[in-house]
Amino acid sequence: MGLLDLFITASMPVLKVLLITALGLILALDRIDLLGQDARKHLNNIVFFVLNPALVSSNLAKTITYESLKKLWFMPFNILFTFIVGSILGWAVLQITRPPQHLRGLVVGCCAAGNLGNMLLIIIPAVCKEKGSPFGDPGVCHTYGMSYASLSMAVGAIYLWSYVYNIVRISSSRSSKEVGINDSSASICSREGSISTESLLPAKAPPEQLGIPSTRFDHKTQAHHGARLKQFMENVSRKINLKRLLAPSTTGAIAGFTVGLVPQIRKLMIGDVAPLRVIENSAILLGDGAIPLLTLIMGGNLLKGLTGSGIQKSLLLGIIVVRYIALPLIGIVVVKGAIRLGLVQHDPLYQFVLLLQFALPPAMNIGTITQLFGAGESECSVIMFWAYALASIALTLWTTFFMWLVS
Repeated sequence: MGLLDLFITASMPVLKVLLITALGLILALDRIDLLGQDARKHLNNIVFFVLNPALVSSNLAKTITYESLKKLWFMPFNILFTFIVGSILGWAVLQITRPPQHLRGLVVGCCAAGNLGNMLLIIIPAVCKEKGSPFGDPGVCHTYGMSYASLSMAVGAIYLWSYVYNIVRISSSRSSKEVGINDSSASICSREGSISTESLLPAKAPPEQLGIPSTRFDHKTQAHHGARLKQFMENVSRKINLKRLLAPSTTGAIAGFTVGLVPQIRKLMIGDVAPLRVIENSAILLGDGAIPLLTLIMGGNLLKGLTGSGIQKSLLLGIIVVRYIALPLIGIVVVKGAIRLGLVQHDPLYQFVLLLQFALPPAMNIGTITQLFGAGESECSVIMFWAYALASIALTLWTTFFMWLVS
């Protein structure tokens, strides 16, 4: 195929996404208010808890086997590379732009975490259905493309909620501590004369120094250590946020892997003569509603960025350059290097998905994370608006180039 034909093929999916996103933005306007904040919240919950897990589990269950796992093992590492390289480039943006403390986690998160689920779930089926697609039969392309996108969504959710969540949490907590220190500095000075005399007394010596056998304190020591261990585990659980880590899409991926890899369950649920095929068919039916709803919600969410407050222009430019120039170029080196080393099999569609993971806009869930910690919500909306507005151009160009590269 010629480069012009590939450009037309690549532009069609992006234009479809752009049109539906624009419709979502229009429906969210105050004058129309069909997709207002409350409506988006309820629809987002339905997509997050019901439609996405159904989409992920049904697509993985159909295509995942022990043989396919041999081909897909590199994808989690490829996604990890996007996070590592994005974080390093994000750190460089911080050194150049010097943003406020509460925005540091947001900047690194936007550079590190791409929209590894929703955008792929929207783009891949549209590319497969195009007449000039270089990926062969549309049906086969759609089936395997959706399984790649579903795995990408599940792995991306784990990395997002285990890494970006904690970066934003640490950044926001440091910012609040700095504010607290500045606010309390004057009151500390006024209380300098009221130091308790207890703090001037020497610390109590341990029992061994007083000649008391340490065995008398064994039970207390064990209880103390047990309490500390329990507190430590609670802190780890709270910081990692296991509930977020095991997001519904991740749970759906686990269910899909279970159905696909266990032969007895697979025979019961997958196939035209499977006795429990109605369960799989119902999951497919639910999953089909996820993509149009996701696109409409994404458009509605971008309205906040259109009306949001300003942001440092150099900061916005740095994130755009990282996500749409630096990362895709590095991604080409990573994926081509993996192919040369024999780590990635010769499957044009699979290679295309691996490359596209480096060229996606920031993950929309970063906005949810900033809302949880109240750090940089308005700035995040502005970043998302411009990032997704420019994605229509960047994704078209990179999709064209990647299809030419693998075909």
